[in-house]
Amino acid sequence: MIRTPVKASKTYEIYTGSGLLDSCGKVMREVSPQSTKLLIISESNVAPLYLDRVKDSAVSEGLEVFTFVFEAGEASKNINTISGMWGVMAKAGFTRTDLVAALGGGVTGDMAGFAAATFLRGINVVQIPTSLLAMVDASVGGKTGIDLPEGKNQVGAFWQPSAVIEDTDCLKTLPDEVFTEGMAEVIKYAYIMDTSLYSLLEEKAFLGIGIRENATLMERIVGMCVADKADVIMSDEFDNGRRQTLNYGHTVGHVIERNSNFTKPHGVCVAKGMGIIIDACEKAGTLASEEASKMRALIKAYGLPVDDDITPEDVVSGAMNDKKKRGNTLSVILVNKIGVSEIKKMTPDEFLKFLKGDGASC
Repeated sequence: MIRTPVKASKTYEIYTGSGLLDSCGKVMREVSPQSTKLLIISESNVAPLYLDRVKDSAVSEGLEVFTFVFEAGEASKNINTISGMWGVMAKAGFTRTDLVAALGGGVTGDMAGFAAATFLRGINVVQIPTSLLAMVDASVGGKTGIDLPEGKNQVGAFWQPSAVIEDTDCLKTLPDEVFTEGMAEVIKYAYIMDTSLYSLLEEKAFLGIGIRENATLMERIVGMCVADKADVIMSDEFDNGRRQTLNYGHTVGHVIERNSNFTKPHGVCVAKGMGIIIDACEKAGTLASEEASKMRALIKAYGLPVDDDITPEDVVSGAMNDKKKRGNTLSVILVNKIGVSEIKKMTPDEFLKFLKGDGASC
């Protein structure tokens, strides 16, 4: 097991390893000793697999357990679902010393975290991610939220968890396409900050998504990503500087995702977004063609796409509704050398020229 400390507005640990679900109750008791009630929030695909194990572990530690299971998918990520979570806690008489556990992927973690952040102005939450994407990204760092028709994660709060418990055995039950989309976020860390991770992914690229059959390797990969994100969070918890580099591929990807009415998986859209930015940097002459080719090849090796039929005009129009916008300026994350990222401020016109390859420098 790997234990990764996070020292932000709340100090907590991320536990990564095999077989951790059966001891999650002990961790919850340790990090929230005053809790008497626990609400486990999960979704319809994950709950049948793991809810009973988490519940049994919590009950063994003396917690009274309540559950809320919503229909899986991004379409559920709205205020109506959150209201249902609040209602369960209110009817059960939850107090500010009680606890929420998020059992599932990124949608579950975002919503459970937001419900915890807002109920009684904030109660403790423990993240128990079951997808690769959630383990390496969504569960770590305290970003919570819901979608609006106008955009993804438009309403939310920063609310750090009390602990993150990542049982890598859960990755074995993921559908191939769900594991694949998580690899987009793994590759993102390699590109923006971690050449060691890049080298490992390149070395194992011949395995493709078959890497998940190697438990030791997956624990190592997830642990590296978690350490990377923890390092970023501790230097910029509230997303005013370095943390924005974690949005590599996301400015474009979020537009593709929203334009599909959230039918295209988040990780797939991020991969497409990275590919489009790679192309633009190559056209601008700041990313060597050999480097660009290696970056595109790695994304493809893990079963992800690198292009989309979205127009530059549609990207810019959609990006201007993104929450990452500052005034009339976008913070576009660029990688002109593997392992090194930068934040480039662009106006809409500059971003459009950049995407179209009209000589704009990045």
